[in-house]
Parts: sequence; C-alpha cells; structure tokens
Amino acid sequence: MSDKERLTVGALVTLLLFLAPGYLLHVSPRFAGSLGGGMLGIASAILLVLLLVYPLVKHVNWLNVRVTRRLPLRSLLAFHVYAGVVGPVLGILHTGHNYQSPLGIALVLAMLVVVLSGFVGRYYLAYLSAGVRQQEGTLASLREAYNRIASALAGREAIASGLVGKAVGTRANIPILPLVDAIAELEYAIGAKEKIKRVLGRWMIVHVTTSIVMYFLLALHIWSGLYYGLRWLP
Repeated sequence: MSDKERLTVGALVTLLLFLAPGYLLHVSPRFAGSLGGGMLGIASAILLVLLLVYPLVKHVNWLNVRVTRRLPLRSLLAFHVYAGVVGPVLGILHTGHNYQSPLGIALVLAMLVVVLSGFVGRYYLAYLSAGVRQQEGTLASLREAYNRIASALAGREAIASGLVGKAVGTRANIPILPLVDAIAELEYAIGAKEKIKRVLGRWMIVHVTTSIVMYFLLALHIWSGLYYGLRWLP
C-alpha cells in the first residue's frame, strides 16, 4: 500500500461523501432517465459487478491458478479498490440526487456502507496499527528511562542511609513526574486505539454482508429499469 494510493482513494472517498448529500443543493428529477444519466448508471453497474472478480479469483482455487499466471492478485486488488470507489461515485451522479425511490435510496446507502467499510479495512486500520506501533515504541523508551531513573533514585537513597533531605533534593532534580505523566497519557492513547481496532476489526463482516445486500438491490434496480423501460431509448 503506497502513500499515493492511500491519498488517491481517500480523495475519492471524500468526493463520494460530498456527492451523496448533494440533494441539499441540487436535484435533477429527469437526469437518471436521460441518455447521460443512463450511461453513468450502466458504467456504475459494470464496475460494481467487476468488483466480484477479485474475491472470486482469491478464493476459487482453479480460477486463482489460471488468472494469476497472467495477472497478479495485487493488481486485481488495486482494481477492486479503485473500481469500488469510482463505481459508487458514478452511481451517485446517475441519480441526479433525486432520492425519491425507496429502492434507490437503499441502494445508495448500501454502496456508501460498502465503500466506507472497505476503506476502514484497507487503509484506516493499517494507519491505526502503524500509529499504535509507533506509540508502543515511544512508550517502551519512556519506561526504560523511568526504570533507569527509579534505579538511580533507589541507589542514591541507599547511599544516603536515611538522609531524607538529601534524598528529597535528589528526587526534585530528576524530572520523573513529567515522565510518569507522559507514560500514563501514552498508555491511555494506546488503550483507546486498541478498543477502536477491536470494534472496527469486524469490518469484513459488515463489508461482505452489505455487499450481498447491495448486489441484491442492484439486481432489483436493473430489473425495474428494464421492466418499466429505458426512457432514453427511442
């Protein structure tokens, strides 16, 4: 996962989140049935269907063997990621922000959950884990410094042989209290991030379940469009 990929996908997800509530500013009731809107809808549906290529190749052994000879799984994953964001973006544009059909609204919500859960699993959890590892390294260094200071204080107090004033003076010259505060703050931050990771660790269940719902709704949406007729055809 490169920084360029993370930034690009993050920008596309941000665009999607801004486009979704666009009905607050703009509504085009007839756009979805126009030629342009229809083309956007078809392109979106094709990309959403092609998303199935990656999980199929990954989990079906005979397909994996044949496909990965020419196309590495990493390239399929990259396509899965980009198409998984671009497809919903085109789908939102296809609606013209005319959210009146319960089926269309449910499909839009399902697409948003699929995209966000995928983004969490692919990027945010990795970013969170990297931050936790960095903080754990800093925490280990602080604890090591604390142990050295504590050992030094214990040795000086032993040498002082009960000279309280000298021991207090020695302790006051060593910044142990700020060190303890820093350790406590880092432990709290790491604990909070670990809790978030445990909650978000179920992203795959949400992602797969919502994907199934999304494809079911997409099939109904396509069927209804064909049943009632494509308005942009002559």
